[in-house]
Amino acid sequence: MPDSLVDLESRRAAVQSQIAQLGDMRSGSITGTSGRCGNPNCHCHRADDPGHGPYYRLTRKVKGKTVTETFSSAASLAKAQREVAECQRFRELGDQFLEVNEQICAVRPVEETPPSAQEKKRPKRSARKSRVK
Repeated sequence: MPDSLVDLESRRAAVQSQIAQLGDMRSGSITGTSGRCGNPNCHCHRADDPGHGPYYRLTRKVKGKTVTETFSSAASLAKAQREVAECQRFRELGDQFLEVNEQICAVRPVEETPPSAQEKKRPKRSARKSRVK
């Protein structure tokens, strides 16, 4: 049996309160990269060495363009990871919110209103004659 309208509205209110409690957020993804420098005598050119890094970057889209931010400290990386996780939580809650709203729309009864005087009038036939060839 589908949920009642009251139950669905309370679920929607619960999701709204969870969304309101979210903290700072930012979209994008964080990736780590390692690289090799141009010095052939450096440790990064050894076969068993992973190279320099890892360097962590946040990549996201802003107005259709890719924007990349590099983190200089572990504290700024940890902060960005929390913010990206918070954004992911926001997306999940948004999906839940839409799902519950769609269920509410399906369950809520249609409110019948009597037609207005303008709606009661029958449309007039066109005075123009059709030009059939």
